[in-house]
Amino acid sequence: MTSEVQSAPPTPRPVSAPPSQMHSPAPSRSPLRAMASPLASPVKKAVASVRGYLEEVGHITKLADPRDAWLPITASRSGNAYYAAFHNLSSGVGFQALVLPAAFASLGWTWAIVCLTVAFAWQLYTLRLLVNLHEPVAGGTRYSRYMHLATTVFGERWGKILALLPTMYLSAGTCTALIIVGGGSMKILFSIACGPACLARPPTMVEWYVVFVCVAVVLSQLPNLNSIAGVSLVGATAAVGYCTMIWVISVAKGRVAGVSYDPVKASSDVDRTIAVLNGLGIIAFAFRGHNLVLEIQGTMPSTLKHPSHVPMWKGVKFAYLVVALCLYPVAIGGFWAYGNQIPPNGILSALYKFHSRDVSRLVIGLATLLVIVNCLTTFQIYAMPVFDNMEAGYVHKKNRPCPWWLRAGFRALFGAINLLIAVALPFLSELAGLLGGISLPVTLAYPCFMWLAIMKPGRGTAMWCVNWALGCLGMGLSFVLIVGNLWGLVATGLHVQFFKPAEFQ
Repeated sequence: MTSEVQSAPPTPRPVSAPPSQMHSPAPSRSPLRAMASPLASPVKKAVASVRGYLEEVGHITKLADPRDAWLPITASRSGNAYYAAFHNLSSGVGFQALVLPAAFASLGWTWAIVCLTVAFAWQLYTLRLLVNLHEPVAGGTRYSRYMHLATTVFGERWGKILALLPTMYLSAGTCTALIIVGGGSMKILFSIACGPACLARPPTMVEWYVVFVCVAVVLSQLPNLNSIAGVSLVGATAAVGYCTMIWVISVAKGRVAGVSYDPVKASSDVDRTIAVLNGLGIIAFAFRGHNLVLEIQGTMPSTLKHPSHVPMWKGVKFAYLVVALCLYPVAIGGFWAYGNQIPPNGILSALYKFHSRDVSRLVIGLATLLVIVNCLTTFQIYAMPVFDNMEAGYVHKKNRPCPWWLRAGFRALFGAINLLIAVALPFLSELAGLLGGISLPVTLAYPCFMWLAIMKPGRGTAMWCVNWALGCLGMGLSFVLIVGNLWGLVATGLHVQFFKPAEFQ
């Protein structure tokens, strides 16, 4: 991992005596008597002015290791609340919101709304903890990477064991899922644009994956996290656009024939339990993005008077207000319109299945195009921590910045690896509940334990009790989801066909 980032004042010019003695006629003169002299007032004002200047700009973020200025996460410190809102919104809402109606079909109205609300409030609380843990002591260490904070709290060995797999999945795994969703949407957009009487040979699913990855890799050549703020804005706008379009169209068209809101009936208690656990896993997967919070905040300047957590929290509050305005209408409106007939892939598949003939091709095509745009832009922010790790190895070994051609090669290699995984393992969507359980501690449990370890609240205090309770509950819930979904895969089987992505569209 990269080195720590600290806030430290710039080195002052050496002086031969403190300011209070600079106008003293003799070294032995008492400071109290000096303050009574006619020059005391101007000197006191000058000292106060210098102190205020140092407090405001003198403690601006400096890198403890100059090599961190060559890495994508910490290369630029010009972020602000707007950039934070763009990045958090881009990472916080996306294709995973479209699957929420499927969770409602497993849980039913009451329990689904309760679980969604509890999960939203819980992840917002842990998000607040992470924002404050980024720089727990003003002017001290800044944890600009989730793994840096994890290894600090849990130790080098246990930090990697506990946090490396979930965070890498949330980055690389999400990018792979974006390739599958984005490539499939490209295929659908082509068929919509071409029409039923089209004579052109449509590209295969693998070819669409290649097209998506090529565009994503070209877009990923932007050098650092701050430079993709505009990309995140475009992606966030696209996500809000297609979420709104899809649920509005679904509700406007009314409920489909034969709709039922009872939880999907299972042949046995085992199947029913598996369905409930899968629904909980889908809700947990909807709230990913915490592995990027520290990195986003690391792009901001920080001073004693203006710490980075203030603009960061402003951006987070706005972003998650919009996230809530996207998730709840999609989940509730989608389940109201399709009920237990919602396809496993979510509300977008339901729109194609039930309304492809009574909704304008232009409207469906626009919604599909927005999905593609969102997938391409979200790929950038989730890939940035991986790019940072790849370049860190070269920078720390060679002690020089990564040349542009090597940086481009790293990012092309990452895209190629994700493409291979997407082609080889097209059944990843069937593992949504399991993967949601694996990544759940990063969002709901680890931040609570990190707060306890770093902030050290008094034993028995409200914060101590709340964080211990939520941390243990999060770990227990993660364990139950993992075991339950593995049990379900063993009991019902997994439709596994390697290197045949077309079979899963």
